[in-house]
Amino acid sequence: MNDSKPTLWHIDVSHYSEKVRWALAHKKVEHRRRAPVPGAHIPIALWLTRGSQATFPVLTLDGRATGDSTAIIAALEQRYPEPPLYPADPEQLRRALELEDHFDTQLGPQIRLLAWHEFGNDRERFAKLMTYVAPGPLAKMSRVAAGYGRAFTHLRYRVRDPKAAERARAEVLVAFDRLEEELGDGEYLAGDSFTVADLTAASLFYPLVLPEEGPLPADLTPPAGFERFREPLKERRGFKWVAEMFRRHRNPAERRAGAPAPPATAGAE
Repeated sequence: MNDSKPTLWHIDVSHYSEKVRWALAHKKVEHRRRAPVPGAHIPIALWLTRGSQATFPVLTLDGRATGDSTAIIAALEQRYPEPPLYPADPEQLRRALELEDHFDTQLGPQIRLLAWHEFGNDRERFAKLMTYVAPGPLAKMSRVAAGYGRAFTHLRYRVRDPKAAERARAEVLVAFDRLEEELGDGEYLAGDSFTVADLTAASLFYPLVLPEEGPLPADLTPPAGFERFREPLKERRGFKWVAEMFRRHRNPAERRAGAPAPPATAGAE
């Protein structure tokens, strides 16, 4: 094993992990992956980052562990500047980083809470989802994995609270409106090419849009409550834009959870 190869510690279905996987794919960075059971990732993240981060993704690169998707992309941009995710123009760079931060903080936690809330209300789909998230033998025990998953997501994100879920729906819609407002008549959010702003918005909206190139398997259909939320948005420009960003720029197309990893990168070990 080549110890100089970067290692990504991630969660298969996480939209923040997808953001970093996409950045690595965009820059064609060969790397290893580790995907421990959710919950166990917290002490691992704390250990890797010496207490500075308590969650994934974490990337070890050149002997240093970096947590937080924004910091990871900044480190990748410095180490692997081509092809760039940061615009060369200072004003466009300012805008791209501002939008990255906005979607990271205003959209990411809310869409995560809402998605876990809706999956938690559908035991059958939640159990199926856990077979893709849980590693090794635990994945074969769907009832055990699902029970663990429901307990973990409730304790970690308080996803069983209907009022919190309702607030999350409202915040996701606000972020969706902001996406369309920032796009205007343009193809991209910051300038005339794909940047970290586009990558961030598209990857964090993936649980809503469920693009074919995203990490969830095609046979995992959304819970009924989540589908009712998605349905009125499907014909809007923002929804179609996210799907188009994945189709156009998620290259090489990322594997879905549970499928073989592409030759360009190593799968979770």
